[in-house]
Amino acid sequence: MAEITASLVKELREKTGAGMMDCKKALGETAGDVEKAVDWLRTKGLSAASKKAGRVAAEGLVGVAADGTRGAVVEVNAETDFVGRNDQFQKFVAAATKLALENGGDLAKVAAAPFPGTGRDVQGELTNLIATIGENMTLRRAASLSVSDGVVVAYTHNAVAPDLGKIGVLVALESTGDKAKLGTLAKQLAMHVAATNPQSLTVDELDQAAIERERAVLAEKAGQQGKTAEIVAKMVEGGLRKFHQEVVLLEQAFVMDGKTKVSKVVEDAAKLVGGPVRLVGFLRFALGEGIEKKSEDFAAEVAAQLKK
Repeated sequence: MAEITASLVKELREKTGAGMMDCKKALGETAGDVEKAVDWLRTKGLSAASKKAGRVAAEGLVGVAADGTRGAVVEVNAETDFVGRNDQFQKFVAAATKLALENGGDLAKVAAAPFPGTGRDVQGELTNLIATIGENMTLRRAASLSVSDGVVVAYTHNAVAPDLGKIGVLVALESTGDKAKLGTLAKQLAMHVAATNPQSLTVDELDQAAIERERAVLAEKAGQQGKTAEIVAKMVEGGLRKFHQEVVLLEQAFVMDGKTKVSKVVEDAAKLVGGPVRLVGFLRFALGEGIEKKSEDFAAEVAAQLKK
């Protein structure tokens, strides 16, 4: 039997991201053959993957990709932010994002697409990652933007690697003007979107339920001041205009100067790029948004483990 050295264990850990003891056991079971040990870990992990499926996965990475007039954004979740720094996981997210670009952001098509160099589809490769790394993971969502003439630009905030990070943004601008200058503006707008997190592009696209909630709050506040119904109505409308300036992209003040409306910035860009510019849309994925994270009591968890 081959000697299981520390360097072999280290090599297997770097290849798989699995725990030290798991790597040592795998090497022992496969007579020190690293490649066979990788397969052994996968086999054992596959049987345990279903147990991991119930665990909350709210960390991971958001990936973005853009190619001229189209772009895509993908979120892949894991249980801990440590996995986001794992080279295998990063390569998986990057590949899944490129496949999303090819498949118009259709999540089902991405999951079923062949994963490069493996003979498996994307979902199958993700299952392998669950097996080797030892955490629950989910291919959570994907989306895309495109224009017929113009640019789609991607931006990543809190990047851990190129086009991979905690927040991914796409901005689509339509124009026949200079594409390089248009791209610079789109990048600035993408950074703005990352910072301000607008809820919609226009007032008309804003969620009606959000408007009604805001209206109700404003009316309640104004009513408490003993104003007449007419004055209350005016106060509510003024409050809604301020609300729009906070959450609607085209109504927001551009972060680059803090005063000019985004709509005005886009309009004025026509002179710079040599043709009218239209902000077609944006996408913003923030890692883990909307996922209810379980609050863990670490001491209680350890105590529970000791009782087993």
